[in-house]
Amino acid sequence: MAGFLLKRLLQAAFVVVVVTLIVAFAVRLTGDPALMIASGATEITEADLARIREGLGLNEPFLTQYLNTLSGLFTWDFGNSFIGGTPVARLIGSALPATLALAFCAMAVSILLSIPLGIWAAVHKGRGVDQLIRVVSLVGLSFPNFWLATMMVLLFSITLKWLPPSGMVGPASFIMPAATLGVILTATNVRLVRTSMLEVLNSQYIMVARAKGLPERTVLYKHALRNCAIPLITYMGLQFGGLLGGVVVVERVFNWPGMGSLAFDAVASRDYPVLQSVIMVLSTLIVLVNLLVDIAYGLVDPRIRTE
Repeated sequence: MAGFLLKRLLQAAFVVVVVTLIVAFAVRLTGDPALMIASGATEITEADLARIREGLGLNEPFLTQYLNTLSGLFTWDFGNSFIGGTPVARLIGSALPATLALAFCAMAVSILLSIPLGIWAAVHKGRGVDQLIRVVSLVGLSFPNFWLATMMVLLFSITLKWLPPSGMVGPASFIMPAATLGVILTATNVRLVRTSMLEVLNSQYIMVARAKGLPERTVLYKHALRNCAIPLITYMGLQFGGLLGGVVVVERVFNWPGMGSLAFDAVASRDYPVLQSVIMVLSTLIVLVNLLVDIAYGLVDPRIRTE
């Protein structure tokens, strides 16, 4: 197991370095932040722009700038924002918990809905309830997240006035954004659980378990679900990583103070330190999530860590 973990850790470290290096290079193709900062001045000379770049540290070699940002992952010091001079670590420290909380809530909604519905559809294959679940999941896949988010705001906030329309002001403010993301994830996960369960339910050991007189709930949730867990862990792990980096639209609709909104504002203002640090932190988290998925493989199926 130690060799298995060491190999995965080295792979994760390599991916983080490659991704962050590409991001650091690509961010500098978005434009000159000195021009953005000096845009309000009536007269600006090249010497003035050079002084701004020097003050921002943009005159240093690219590799030096990259290593300074990369070291921030270990020291939690990403420098200061170009706009306002606020420490980037403080901005990320306030935005990251909001994004993580929203992602966890969305995944919880998806897991609580998709596993029971997927198992129910597999057990009743071909019947009316199976057809209904599959049709509803297909409809859910067809909804763009921004449309669903907008409809929820119109219905539950403006019309019924049950929930706050935007911001993170309490537990109630999690309901609509988490439901928006969770429902769309559920539409995919239900079909995945159903397909995996259908393959497992036809296995010989399931028939043996039923022949022993085990309760149907034990057969389904202890034996069948555990043996189809690897594709579920894989896909849901990737989904969680995608949530961390892909909630920008939902965060903008609900004015959620998360990493997506922070990155969006940084792109608009060409704020290199903020944008680069946000993507670097999110990339590292996504790699760590995939590392945890690999470790979960080894715990669920000992054959994987043996190989």
